[in-house]
Amino acid sequence: MSKSRLLLLLVGAVMLCFVLAACNSNDKDGSADGAKDPSDIEVVFIPKMTGNAFFESGNNGAQKMAEEEGFTVKYDGAPEGTVANQVQIINSAVSSGADAIAISSVSADGLNQALQKAIDAGIKVVTWDSDVDPKYRSFYINQGTPEILGTMLVDMAAEQMDDPDGENQVAWFYSSPTVPDQNSWVDYAETYIKENYPKWEIVTKQFGDGNEQKSLQIGESIIDSYPDLDAVIAPDSTALPAMAQAAENKGLTAEDLIITGFASPNSMRGFIENGTILNHGLWDVQEQGALAVYIAYYLAQGNTLKVGDRLDVPTIGEITVEPNTVQGYDYEADDSGIIVLPERIVFTKENTGDFDF
Repeated sequence: MSKSRLLLLLVGAVMLCFVLAACNSNDKDGSADGAKDPSDIEVVFIPKMTGNAFFESGNNGAQKMAEEEGFTVKYDGAPEGTVANQVQIINSAVSSGADAIAISSVSADGLNQALQKAIDAGIKVVTWDSDVDPKYRSFYINQGTPEILGTMLVDMAAEQMDDPDGENQVAWFYSSPTVPDQNSWVDYAETYIKENYPKWEIVTKQFGDGNEQKSLQIGESIIDSYPDLDAVIAPDSTALPAMAQAAENKGLTAEDLIITGFASPNSMRGFIENGTILNHGLWDVQEQGALAVYIAYYLAQGNTLKVGDRLDVPTIGEITVEPNTVQGYDYEADDSGIIVLPERIVFTKENTGDFDF
């Protein structure tokens, strides 16, 4: 074989290698090398409890996002929000080979061991609504910082008082003394009260454990035990409607007792329309559910996300990853942060009909 012919063959072989490499490169979908096809990715979406309007709305948003992007969301929860139930669900996700978990935790530290097991198995862990120790998750999809939400709770009550700067008896009523999200809001709210409404008296703090019947009984007990009570603040999607129902059962309206807090508009609309309450707040939980599963899916594809990064999320828009310090945490890491929802909503008789979740 002549040298010129050998040279031509070598050049042809090199060119063929380049063509094949280019074809392989063009076949890849997504920014991560070896990214999974969306249809092969499963995100387990875990609520504190099932059968609750708030968490069912979050799941609706999660399922819509999954349908639009082509991945799978498995909604897996239990009727009672306990550490034992959530540990079992996390372990089941590990056993079934799930790619990611998005969880609303019932405990700040009770899930640590189970979540570490999931991380060790290669599962991406995202939290939403209620966080865990940030060492055991990547990102927290946060409805608002303690400062934002604690202030909002107090302001919704204060604006209904005849004399917010005067002496007012106030009760707290929510799910449990250990649930991380609600306690962080209440802690900040009490600091805010001391600084801005020093004459307010917190007469009691009651817990309904996320149980509808128990919460109704406690709501009625609060009314009976504190006849001079001015306001009940219930930052919990079970406690707030139960408290409103208790007031209605007792024949009370918003003129007799101020009741406000956090719950979905669908669960509170009747109480607003009949005058039992005048306002309550929340955020778009469907958007929160959608964002939580999208971030979990994005990580499961092999993409990276770090504190300070911005990401354009389909149907939602651009989000920014904040450091854990915005939630008051000491733990900092490049791949562990917080994504705060952009808006919160105060529902009144004038706007409650504009929302459906």
